[in-house]
Amino acid sequence: IWLGVEWDNPERGKHDGSHEGTVYFKCRHPTGGSFIRPNKVNFGVDFLTAVKNRYVLEDESEENGNKQVVTIGNKPVETVGFESVIKCQSQLSKLREISLRNCAVNCAGERGGIAKTCPNIREVNLSKNLLSSWDEVIHIADQLEHLETLNLRICRHVLSPYMLLEFSIVNHFCCFDCSPRKSQKGGGIFPAIPKTSQTRFETSQTPWILNPKLLFSMPSGRAYCMAVSSLYLFLHSENKLKFPSGSAPVTGTFSTLKVLVLNRTGITWTEVLLCAAGWPVLEELYLEANSICISERPTDVLQTLKLLDLSANQFIDENQLFLIACLPRLEQLILSDTGISSIHFPDAGIGCKTSMFPSLQYLVVNDNQISQWSFINELDKLQSLHTLSCMRNPLTEGSKEAQTTRQFIIAKIGQLKTLNKCEILPEERRGAELDYRKIFGNEWKKAGGHQNPDKNKPNEEFLAAHPRYQLLCLKYGAPEDGELKIQQPSLLKNQLLTLNIKYPNQLDQKVIEKKLPEFMTIQKVKGLLSRLLKVPVSELLLSYESLKMPGREIELENDLQSLQFYSVENGDCL
Repeated sequence: IWLGVEWDNPERGKHDGSHEGTVYFKCRHPTGGSFIRPNKVNFGVDFLTAVKNRYVLEDESEENGNKQVVTIGNKPVETVGFESVIKCQSQLSKLREISLRNCAVNCAGERGGIAKTCPNIREVNLSKNLLSSWDEVIHIADQLEHLETLNLRICRHVLSPYMLLEFSIVNHFCCFDCSPRKSQKGGGIFPAIPKTSQTRFETSQTPWILNPKLLFSMPSGRAYCMAVSSLYLFLHSENKLKFPSGSAPVTGTFSTLKVLVLNRTGITWTEVLLCAAGWPVLEELYLEANSICISERPTDVLQTLKLLDLSANQFIDENQLFLIACLPRLEQLILSDTGISSIHFPDAGIGCKTSMFPSLQYLVVNDNQISQWSFINELDKLQSLHTLSCMRNPLTEGSKEAQTTRQFIIAKIGQLKTLNKCEILPEERRGAELDYRKIFGNEWKKAGGHQNPDKNKPNEEFLAAHPRYQLLCLKYGAPEDGELKIQQPSLLKNQLLTLNIKYPNQLDQKVIEKKLPEFMTIQKVKGLLSRLLKVPVSELLLSYESLKMPGREIELENDLQSLQFYSVENGDCL
């Protein structure tokens, strides 16, 4: 007996479903198919059996005392003191969190068995299993009245509608259609496939399953039998659950569910909305890599949602995002690797806030095609945004000056507190905004900007490109002509700052004037002052006072940053 499979990862296969010129099945990829032996097939187990296999302590484990040996890689590791943990986990009635990842779970099992054995489970990981339909998930969850978190990432659709069987035990051609559950051989009924013993097939990645019980339940499925010397069963397996196509009845099954992971299950947006009526308190929904296209607004569903992960759904665009912009409690939105490149909030003009995504605080747009600063400008319109991750985009990767790009983003989004997982300290924001104000000062003047408020009227084109510039001028004052002189960075003299240096601990010490390079680090400045004032570096605490903000002392606390980083300018006092 041989089995034929089409792998989800075509690199694991060897052919396209043909052998010696005979096509037994077709693959989507020319190297996606393989033949395997049936003794390498796992039929799967029910939920409760999987729980017992993973968590119940066997008798011999207790006899071994305190020492146990586990294998990590190829090396045996002796563990001591784990027996109490294992015994605790073996008390299934006390389990609150379980992981059955890759345990070949294919059904709920005996009705009521889960509720009786594991009544206190709050969190379940069923990722990489063999559940074929959402109904089976419901049968499991219906017995977990306290369920709050459910992970169904990559659940296998066990059998496809298309299979080819060849039996050596028949001497005639026989075919049957799975839909009417009948075979046509002179009008006779094809005999039921007997249950076989369960054997486990483990590969480097995932176990593969055959379930004869599902053979006659697949829509429009066909199988063919021919007289040959061996048997072949070819599976065209899909990584998806079968979700309801019509309105799902609202039950109390998921009444406490707060976190649901449906990554790589093949669910569509329409199916999400159909099922969502049964998730009344859901707070986190993960839908990564499902080829989702948002087609309609979530009316009266998902209203409690706080986190939505749409990563790796390549069909998402800004128009689709507007359909979910009405979710009142959505705080975190993850859009990594969706291909998004632009966004524009039509209800908000320059310097105004949008009514869309009213609660959005955390936005992730990594690994996309963002290449224009207009995208960043639009994000400043979000009312509540304070955390942004925007890594590996053309806008952030193409620039040689990564620090400058970071400063521009900080200056453009006024309420941002964290960027690319790094906190934005007040000193960094001040430096970024002052630098931004200086860098684009000449462009501002050419566009109609002026130090006199009555004459300060930059054109719309400049304001569209730099929406916060006018606000920065109000905050720090309009840039002076001296700040806007074009310098030649290659000449050291153009990078020197003339600074006054005071040492309050020595009252008789006169103010010292020094010229220091703007790129000089705080650490090196301290070293210079230590030699100049004959004071140990460990006793020096450095700060500065700006001519533009007299009376305010700003501490230079990071020794690795430069004077330029803190926006120290000519005439300032250290």
